[in-house]
This record gives sequence, structure tokens and C-alpha cells, in this order.
Amino acid sequence: MDILGQSLNGCGGAAGFVNREASIGKPIRSFHDLEVYQNTYHAMLIVYQHIIPKLPKEEKYDLVSQLRRSVKAIPRLIAEGHSKRHQKRGFQKYLDDAMTESNETTVSLYQVRDLYPNCVDLELCEKLIDIYDKSSRQIYNLALAWDKFKNRRQRVE
Repeated sequence: MDILGQSLNGCGGAAGFVNREASIGKPIRSFHDLEVYQNTYHAMLIVYQHIIPKLPKEEKYDLVSQLRRSVKAIPRLIAEGHSKRHQKRGFQKYLDDAMTESNETTVSLYQVRDLYPNCVDLELCEKLIDIYDKSSRQIYNLALAWDKFKNRRQRVE
């Protein structure tokens, strides 16, 4: 079984990632309930445990540093934005920033794959690239859906 096929610290469904079918129709009570938050958090753990340690020391202040910042930023921005969901543009700004960081992470993983193919598990890199590419699309779609929801929402007093 590969790294993504294992549960990370007992979190989530298969591979430590959310089972989309199991989460459909569940209310979103906190940022923890967002599939994209859960998936980017678990992917961050994999990057930290299985990609970063294998990169050459000369990348410590460049690619490694950037990858560390971008993978940690995505779930943080989603969580921060969710706390500002009541503001007209609060959540949107954080989701835009999370999508930017997700795209940046994807490019960094492409660089890892192409610059250091002998240092890292290429199949794992491809799977992580796919996860972050999907996450960017999910964040974009969440922003669109939230905007539509906010426009229809009536204030209950």
C-alpha cells in the first residue's frame, strides 16, 4: 500500500482524505467540515513527511522554504476565511489567497518532480500535484457557491 493509501494518524477516510460520497449533504458547521480543508491539511502532512526531507540541502532556503510556507498556508487561509464568512468579501479574499497558494504549491511540486527525480517518489509527486490541482478547483468552486449563497441569504433575526 502506498503513502496515500494509508490513513494519516487515523484522520479521515481512505488515504486520510475525505470520502466525498460520505460527506455529501452534511451541513458545514465549521471549516473542519470542508472537504478541501481536510484534503489540503492531510496533503500538507504528506509533503512534510515524504517530500521535503528528501530534497537536497542546497534547496533549504529556496524550494524547501517556499514549499513549507505554501502547503501550510492553504488550510490556514481556508480556516481564517471561514471565520470571516459573515463579511461581504471576507471569505472570498481568503479563498482567493488559498487558491493562489494551492497553485503555487502545484508549481513547486512540478519543480521538485522535474529537478530532483532521483530524490523523491515520482508517483507520490504526481498524486500530490493532482490533489493540489483538484484543491485549486474546489476552492474556486467554493468561492462561486459561497458568493451565490451569500447573495440569496436572508438575515434571520
